[in-house]
Amino acid sequence: MYIALSVIHILIAISLILLVLLQSGKGADIGAAFGGGSSQTVFGGRGAATFLSKATSAMAILFMLMSITLTLLASQRGTSSVIPEDRPKPAPTAPAAPATPAPVPAPAAPQAPSK
Repeated sequence: MYIALSVIHILIAISLILLVLLQSGKGADIGAAFGGGSSQTVFGGRGAATFLSKATSAMAILFMLMSITLTLLASQRGTSSVIPEDRPKPAPTAPAAPATPAPVPAPAAPQAPSK
């Protein structure tokens, strides 16, 4: 399911890019600001919302929702790594020869009192 949602997310991103590139720039009517040509001030300075601008807004909303969904799904998935957690133990080496215990000194003999 995660892979299918990722593919849909990529398709939404590509369509969003294409929709933005298909729209004309807002600076195209700069000549109208100085009185040259006709300006589209019936719907305000920005003009009427075209189909492309509405589709761009819808794709942007879908892109954001899909991003949040994929983030939540990724945080709930088990973490996997290419590095294993339990490292292989080193090969056992030959055991060292047991150390000989140090000689324990004999207790001192009691001395007779001298007169």
